[in-house]
Amino acid sequence: MKKTIIIAEAGVNHNGSLAMAFKLIDYASEAGADYVKFQTFNASKLVSAVAPKAEYQAKNTATEVTGQQEMLEKLTLTQDDFRALYDYCQTRKIGFLSTGFDSDSVLFIDRLGVDYHKIPSGEITNLPYLRLIGSLGKPVILSTGMATLEEIRVALDVLYEQGITDNRLTILHCTTEYPAPFTEVNLNAIQSIRNAFGIKTGYSDHTAGIEIPVAAVALGAVMIEKHFTSDRNLPGPDHKASLEPNELAAMVRSIRNVEMSFGDGIKKPSPSEIKNIPIARRSIHLAENLPAGHVLKESDLVMKRPGNGISPMLMDKVIGKTLKTNLDKDTLLTWENLL
Repeated sequence: MKKTIIIAEAGVNHNGSLAMAFKLIDYASEAGADYVKFQTFNASKLVSAVAPKAEYQAKNTATEVTGQQEMLEKLTLTQDDFRALYDYCQTRKIGFLSTGFDSDSVLFIDRLGVDYHKIPSGEITNLPYLRLIGSLGKPVILSTGMATLEEIRVALDVLYEQGITDNRLTILHCTTEYPAPFTEVNLNAIQSIRNAFGIKTGYSDHTAGIEIPVAAVALGAVMIEKHFTSDRNLPGPDHKASLEPNELAAMVRSIRNVEMSFGDGIKKPSPSEIKNIPIARRSIHLAENLPAGHVLKESDLVMKRPGNGISPMLMDKVIGKTLKTNLDKDTLLTWENLL
């Protein structure tokens, strides 16, 4: 199995601080993630001045700002900041990604040199945005929170029209709520998406904890995206639904362990099991002291460990055989004992 691509989603959890963003890169690198991802946007191009905050945003930023635009302005980094973050990722041996939320931001991160363009769930019905992403020719990650299969199909058609091919696409199942209720995760949709489109499918997780993304890998997710923060108690819209550094590291370890467990699918004893076969299985033993010339019947036999003698599965072939010599109770029977 190929290695699962793990994206540590820093998002806006830097709270507008470049120093905090550097620290988030440190945490993601130390945890073993493949990429750390931020969000690049111009708040006034993303939301109108009167756009309300989402319920979770309002709850998590109740005492800070009123509107969504004002909230996002406080979470904005400059292009120079992102250049510095990109360079720092190179020194920390972790890939840099950022979701661009407007055309200028998308073009900027494209020039910066990202490996993927990420289409966030909220943009899956944004036709000009989809066309722009598709026209850039880079591999695309399409997140599908709030979407139906038909909406995914329409978005894919737009990307195809711009020249994107299936091998350059990864679709992420997602539930757009922060945190997402476990009862609404619907992990089986990963398989539904894969079956519907025949495209690499992963999972963008907004649940609390690490169990669900690990389970997604077991169900075949090839990419995992998960929000993280330096401290869940920090002010800001996304911290409460994010992992802390030690949890991010635990998630990465768990996913890597799950990857190792898949194997080749052939059911056979593993190398470490083989030595335990004679210890755990049974062989045919004698239930009583028996003389030479005795013709064995089923009541003469008992199945006990160790399993390095005649298999109990061959009992019917032993019954009716004659003992060559006197044998004691509990003797492990061998073919050499029999006529």
